[in-house]
Amino acid sequence: MNKREEERLRKQQEKLQKELERLETMRLYEKEYASCKYICGIDEVGRGPLAGPVVAGAVVLPADAQILYLNDSKKLSEKKRELLYDEIMEKALAVGIGMASPARIDEINILQATYEAMRAAIKEVEKKLGTKPEVLFNDAVTIPEVSIRQVPIVKGDAKSVSIAAASIVAKVTRDRMMVEYDKVLPGYDLASNKGYGTKAHIAALKELGPTPIHRASFIKNFVS
Repeated sequence: MNKREEERLRKQQEKLQKELERLETMRLYEKEYASCKYICGIDEVGRGPLAGPVVAGAVVLPADAQILYLNDSKKLSEKKRELLYDEIMEKALAVGIGMASPARIDEINILQATYEAMRAAIKEVEKKLGTKPEVLFNDAVTIPEVSIRQVPIVKGDAKSVSIAAASIVAKVTRDRMMVEYDKVLPGYDLASNKGYGTKAHIAALKELGPTPIHRASFIKNFVS
């Protein structure tokens, strides 16, 4: 091995060590609740868009799961999220997805629809585990009508591996849906903007009018 190869190997090892240390800091909450057999991380994506559902993810990881580069989904590239999604699905003890449609969001408001999606995700996890998780790690919210102990963690998707995993699962699931919607509802650039209110999306709304997946309560300022 020449000096250049040695240097490259040393830098790779340093990078790996830093990543392992970062992941350790994201396991502090999991370690605090280590007596619990099943810790379920919960997060949502899609509260702000003008179109599409709100999607919640719920993930139970094994205590010894090591998933490198796990982080808040917003801090990751699309390619990295897709790779991590596959690894999470492979390694998780249980994964649940819940969602609320645009019509449901209009009916009960986005906050209540988000809670509904989260409860659906938790139920799916319970079904797969055959029992309830002992504790829920939530990204800064307390979900009503849930009997399981909850630990709300501010910016939890960057502080807990369980919540980070849930955020990635929710984000990838919703993004894939929006890409599919774009194929049948062209002109709004949904594959790119994922339903968020970009300048081009708002211009298309004004020109083409709303689709069945637009949230009437969110677009009233843009369409008559």
